[in-house]
Amino acid sequence: MPETSERMSRVDTAWLRMDNDVNLMMIVGVWLVEPALTLEALRERIASKLLKYPRFRQRVEHDLLGANWVEEKDFDIARHVVATRLTRERGQSERAALQARAGALATTPLDPAHPLWQFELIEKYEGGSAVIARIHHCIGDGIALISVLLSITDGGGDPPRRRRRQAEADEESDWLTDAVIKPLSDVAGKAIGIYGSGVARTMEVLSQPRQLLGSLDVARSGVQVARDLAAFALMDDDSPTLLKGKPVGSKVVAWNEPLPLDEVKTIGKALNCSINDVLLACAAGAIGDYLRERGDDPAGKEIRAMVPVNLRPLEKAWQLGNRFGLAPLVLPIGIDNPIERVYAVRARMREMKGSYQPLLAFGVLAVAGLLVKPMQDALLNLFAKKSTAVMTNVPGPALPLGLCGSTLRQMIFWVPASGDLGIGISILSYGGGVQFGMITDERLCPHPQQIIDRFAIEFEKLLLVTLMLPWGEDQPK
Repeated sequence: MPETSERMSRVDTAWLRMDNDVNLMMIVGVWLVEPALTLEALRERIASKLLKYPRFRQRVEHDLLGANWVEEKDFDIARHVVATRLTRERGQSERAALQARAGALATTPLDPAHPLWQFELIEKYEGGSAVIARIHHCIGDGIALISVLLSITDGGGDPPRRRRRQAEADEESDWLTDAVIKPLSDVAGKAIGIYGSGVARTMEVLSQPRQLLGSLDVARSGVQVARDLAAFALMDDDSPTLLKGKPVGSKVVAWNEPLPLDEVKTIGKALNCSINDVLLACAAGAIGDYLRERGDDPAGKEIRAMVPVNLRPLEKAWQLGNRFGLAPLVLPIGIDNPIERVYAVRARMREMKGSYQPLLAFGVLAVAGLLVKPMQDALLNLFAKKSTAVMTNVPGPALPLGLCGSTLRQMIFWVPASGDLGIGISILSYGGGVQFGMITDERLCPHPQQIIDRFAIEFEKLLLVTLMLPWGEDQPK
């Protein structure tokens, strides 16, 4: 009986091919649970829940035009759910040892002969267990994967059954790709620096979508797309700091104890800002203070972080694949006043609303998925030149979850950085707290814990200053 196969989308193909010597395109997560789990229980749970999503039984086969998802006949859960003992050096804490293990796994490629995911169980960790998950980005983006991974928690649901008509509607040929491919053709060619006949023919094919902009108002949207495309193409390279440079490919990870979400909400309400504004301002302050201490004065400087923007309806979050764009968010690391920094972040976020830049980034990835590797690398290095970090902010469950009868007390995820980017920052709300995590290149930022520890300091500053505000006066609108 022949193996069943499915064509990989252009965007997913781009993520598949984006692996390089310094950045592997894996989403890495750490779950801390108590009491301890057994390997048998974890395997049984993943087999009964996660494998109901066909993608986790499929390996990747390459061809001249891209790649295919192919069902693996001899799938073995033991290859993908493994156990190990945590090795500690003299004087090393359990957390430091776990962080070292997670960093090492972030630079260890998944076996390309089998489905591109793995869970590693550390059965004994701080009175419970730890689970390190690795999933290649070509399987899905952060929103999709968190939704799917939560299905393995106690009470997690199964994937909805899709009707054929619905499945066809979810194909990549929808308006998201069509709306941005044509305006991207010229900028892609210029970014690559090659105008050969092969590239010209590829762009000509891409520039003839079946329905440009779908049901959107063509004139109005076209003007906005043109503006955003020009802004993206003409954007200056990011400010030089110690956090930019050529990575070496050795990864270091760090995380903090969660901040109380209620207190974050209180600050946001008091300052007429969103929770996101508050958290991003804390991140900017922590990075600025870290650089200042190392003699790299951030005064007057801003850095960009590429922020993923979800492009799928939240009710379809369970659908695997990559449906997100990237928006350049300016972080005012040179503003020392915490209140002023919050309002600067809020202003930047408002500028992003209504922008088509996330759609344009989605289109860049669609274009890249059809290019040969050198051309793809040249195109995607645009993001690295114009930014310092990748930053995610994902809302998680409000209440603590269970896993095989144990309590999932803490969860941390990191998304990969593409090209030569060496900094990844993640923000995840879960169980009444806000979790910060960082993954960095050892050369560019050897001690990310020193930045992570400053998040709480910046938050406390902001909280104190907020409490001292003149509450009888109107706050900035």
